[in-house]
This record gives sequence, structure tokens and C-alpha cells, in this order.
Amino acid sequence: MTQMSTITESRQRFLEVSALEEVLDRGRPLLGIDDENSQTDLADWMSKFSDDTKLVHMNLPAAHDAATGSYTDARREELMKYTGPNVPPANTLRCQQRSFYDMLNDGIRVFDIRFAYNPGSDTVGFYHAKALLAPTTRFEDVFIGFYAWLEKHPTETILISLKHEGTSETPYDANLQKHIYDFFGTELAKRYWVQRNGTLGTLGEARGKLVLLQRNDYPLLQKTLPIGLDLGPERWPDNPKLLELVYNKESNQIAYIEDYYRVSLPPGSTPKDYIQVKFDAVIEHLENAIKPDLNPDQLYITFASACFIGASNPPITPRMYAVGDGAQLEGVNQRLLPWLKEHKGKRFGIILLDFYDVVPELVKAVIGL
Repeated sequence: MTQMSTITESRQRFLEVSALEEVLDRGRPLLGIDDENSQTDLADWMSKFSDDTKLVHMNLPAAHDAATGSYTDARREELMKYTGPNVPPANTLRCQQRSFYDMLNDGIRVFDIRFAYNPGSDTVGFYHAKALLAPTTRFEDVFIGFYAWLEKHPTETILISLKHEGTSETPYDANLQKHIYDFFGTELAKRYWVQRNGTLGTLGEARGKLVLLQRNDYPLLQKTLPIGLDLGPERWPDNPKLLELVYNKESNQIAYIEDYYRVSLPPGSTPKDYIQVKFDAVIEHLENAIKPDLNPDQLYITFASACFIGASNPPITPRMYAVGDGAQLEGVNQRLLPWLKEHKGKRFGIILLDFYDVVPELVKAVIGL
């Protein structure tokens, strides 16, 4: 190899590293920093499972509204120059307090992500309802960040539940639909996203890659993506306690879903009442998931999360639902932990959690380790 060739290759590597660093820097408000200090014993937990393990048989801890980890009142005020003042307080919309990289290293393997236009409609970013979460972070930045993490953890797979945030009050026009559709057709996406359609397959097929759970559609393009599971909005109604969603008619593959996030109770009901009703819905669904003779090869998705209710006395926030009031009132997560431990070794499926990290051992209990 000539000296000139060596110099050229060195420059190429420098450019590649610099380009990646620039992308990760833009994604940092949501991605966080992936370093040795953020590693835990769950960073590579899927390495303990064989390649032929079916994903529908696995217990997968998930983060509901995963992009809200850095959304504080200070951040909300900072972003009012884009959103205006009519965005609710942060505690009504915040569902996490960890970055994406922290979550991955904590063992989270399913991410509920909502997208819409960034300010100016030139790039696509991330929202929860009206809350803009990171105005300079692009859709592509976050997923390149996931690719970079998988390069370090090739035994793992990440499932992405992707949905357009219709309550962001931004348009879901043809340009946005084409942007997302085209993203999955790039050579980079073809390398890092599982290229199967209508079935989850095995862990071995998905190691080192992302799997798409698609909750949005492309009506203005009249196209459907050729990868992932189609869990589109027309077949996923609002607020179901039990939903049977057929995502592959030919193979009779069904997702059984509990997404009862807006609990309805009489006026004057307390946070304890709301937590109890939500917890009962979660356990009712999980009791079905663990029955060995009931839909053993189907997908179960359970949302242990719930939304802000101003009519509660006092009002109940997502954090209070999840972890109580920090005193005597226990949330869904504290109540769920002993139930999971009691049923260790059984199939739970995907469990979406808010503020999972507040309750130690919860992620391990979901996995069954």
C-alpha cells in the first residue's frame, strides 16, 4: 500500500467518524451519551437466549412515549418559541426520565416513538401530543444512533413502535408520508431493519437489527411498507381494554393488545381508585398472556401506562400512575413487580412502562431473569 493510499484511507475514516459524531450530537437531546458509565448487566441480556427463540415467546420490556425522557418544565418553556404557550405542563406529558441510550443499556428493547414535523416542516422530529421534544433532532439522527448502539451489542434486537403523532397539530401531508416511507427504502435502513413482513420471526434473524411495529399508514401515497408488522391506526381504536388486531390474515397472526390509557371513573375518584382500575386492566391482560394453551404463538402487548386525568381528586399524572406519590400510594409499577416475580418463567410478551427505572428490578422481572 502506498503512502498516498494510507493517507486517503485515514482521511476517509476521519470523515466517517466526524459525520457520525455530528449525527449523534444532533440526536443527543434524546439519545443521551453511550459510555462505560451507562452500561449495566442488562445491556446484552438477549445473548442468554438461543437464536431459534421466537420473538412472540419472549418477554420484552418497553418504554411508552420513550422520547419524553428530557421533557421538563424548563424544556417546555424553552420550546414555547416554536410551540406557543398552549402546551400543558411537562408533568402531564412526561412518561420517562432516561435517555434512549440509558434505556437500551437498562435492558429496554421496545420503544414507543411518535413523530411529526419539526418546526419549519423541513425535517421530521419527535412529539408527545402537542409537546415538541427536540426541535433540532432529526428522525434519521435517532435511528443512526440506534444503529451505532447495535454495532456494539450485536446479540440484541430493538423493536420500534412507530406512530405519527396526530395530536401534535402538525400536518400529516404527502411530503411527510413520503419522507418516512423513503427512509425505510435506503440501503442503510435495509441493512439495519429486519426485512420481513407480517411476522416477527426469531431472535436469531433479528440480532443486530431493528424490527418495525408500524402504527401509522400512508394514505396519500396509497402504499404500504414491505417490512414489519402492520398495526395501522384504522384497526387500532382508541383506548381498548382488549383488542384483537389481525396483522397477517394468511397466517392468522394476531396481536392481543391492552391499551386502556384513559381511565374513566365517577367524579371525585382518587388517584388510588384510578391506579387500581388501571392495574386491574393490566393484570387481566397478562393473566391471558401467561395461559399456556391460550394463543401460545400470538403477540401480546400490554400498556402499563396511562395518561393525565385532571378530573381525579387530586389530578393524577403519568408518573403517579406508574410509581405513586413517593409516600404511601403505590403505583402500577410497584404493584406489578411482585406479580411478575410470582409468575417468573411464563410468557408476558411486550409490557410498556412509564418511569420503569424508579422501581428497581422491574425490567429484570419483565424479562424473567
